Amino acid sequence: MTVDRMTADRKAEAAIDAWVDAHFDDEVRFLQALVRVPTDTPPGDNAPHAERTAELLAGLGLAAERHPVPEARVRAQGMQSITNLVVRRHYGEGGPTIALNAHGDVVPPGEGWTHEPYGGEIVDGRLYGRAAAVSKSDFATYTFALRALEAAAPPPRGRVELHFTYDEEFGGELGPGWLLSQGLTRPDLLIAAGFSYQVVTAHNGCLQLEVTLHGLASHAAYPETGIDALQAAAQVLQALYAYNEVLRTRRSAVPGITHPYLNVGRIEGGSHTNVVPGRVQLKLDRRMIPEEDSAAVEAEVRALIASAVARCPGVRLETRRLLLAQALKPLPGNAPLVAVLRRHAEAVFGEPIPECGSPLYTDVRLYGERGVPAVIYGAGPRTVLQSNAKRADEHLVLDDLRRATRVVARTLRELLAGREPGA
Repeated sequence: MTVDRMTADRKAEAAIDAWVDAHFDDEVRFLQALVRVPTDTPPGDNAPHAERTAELLAGLGLAAERHPVPEARVRAQGMQSITNLVVRRHYGEGGPTIALNAHGDVVPPGEGWTHEPYGGEIVDGRLYGRAAAVSKSDFATYTFALRALEAAAPPPRGRVELHFTYDEEFGGELGPGWLLSQGLTRPDLLIAAGFSYQVVTAHNGCLQLEVTLHGLASHAAYPETGIDALQAAAQVLQALYAYNEVLRTRRSAVPGITHPYLNVGRIEGGSHTNVVPGRVQLKLDRRMIPEEDSAAVEAEVRALIASAVARCPGVRLETRRLLLAQALKPLPGNAPLVAVLRRHAEAVFGEPIPECGSPLYTDVRLYGERGVPAVIYGAGPRTVLQSNAKRADEHLVLDDLRRATRVVARTLRELLAGREPGA
C-alpha cells in the first residue's frame, strides 16, 4: 500500500467517524422510535413496525421496498403479520453486493422491569427497552453506517442492501428465508445483527421437538384402570437428562462453542389432581454444534425417546418436529470480510477483536445455506447476558452503538473501494 493510499484511507476513515459523531443524536432518536413500537412475538403482529421503519427511512432519504408475506403463511407459522423491508443502494458497475440484516421481532418483555419496556429511556449512557440490544439496535447501526458511507466516502462501485426482517424468533423462514426463496435478493456478502466485541462466523444449530405421550385417564381411586402418561414422561425425562452427560463429551473445535446440549423447556398434561394423567406433552430443544449432522441428531433423539417409551406398556408416542435450524459454518469467501471487520473494530475499540462462534442459533444460517459468506457483527456488549437480552431491563450502551456504526461504515468503504481489501 502506497503512502498516498494510506493517507487517503485515513482521511476517509476520519471523515466517516466525524459524520457518525455529528449525527449520533439522530441515530439514537431513530433507535428510540423503533423501540417504542412493540414487536412482541408471539403474537407476532409485526407489519406495523415495518411500516413505521419505512417511514423513518424515507425521512432519511432511503426508500424501502415493502415485501409482505401472505397472511395464510404467516398464520400457519403462528404469527399475525409480517412485512419485510429491503433498501437497495447502487453505486456503480462491478464490485460486491453487501447485505446488512437485522430482525425487528422480539420475545415479549415479561416481568421485572424497572424501566418502561417500550419507552426507549436513556439513563447513564444506556438506552433501555425490549429489542434495544437484540436487534433493533442494528437497524440503527446499519442505517447510519450506510448514511455515513454515502456522505463521507461515497463508493465508486458495488451495492449495499438493508434487510430488515421479522421472523427470527420463529426461525427466520418468513424473514430472510422469504426474501431469499422469492428471489428478492442474492448478496455476495452479509453482515448480520450481533455484538460489537467479536466477529462471529459460526453458530449452533437447533432441533426442537414436541413429544406427546398418550396413556389412558382414569379416576385416581382406581389407578389400575388407567395408563399413566406422566410416569412415561418421567422415563423419557430421565433418558434425556442422562443423554446430556453423553453430549458433554462431544466437543466442538470452534472457539466460543463448547458441546451440544438438550433442554426440556415446557411440560404440560393431566386434567385434575384426582385423575391419572392420560396425556402429557414435552417440548425440547437440542442444540447442535457445527460439526454435527442434523439428520443424524434427529434420528438419535427420536430413537432415545422411543426406547424410553417402549418400557411403558400401553403408552402411545407421538413426536413432531417444531424447528430444524442448521448450524452456521464459515464459508471460504468470508475471509476478506472477517479480516476487514476485525481490523477496523480493533482500531475503533482499541483492543483485540476475536473471530469466534456462538452457542446461539440465528436466521443468518439461511444466507449461509444459500452460499452467502456471512458474519455476525453489530452493536452490543461482550455477551448477551450483559445486555439483559430477552430478560427484564434489556439495554444498549450507547457508546457501543456509536463505535459499531463507525466499524461497519469503515468496512463497507473498504470492501467497495475498488481494490483488494488491505491493498
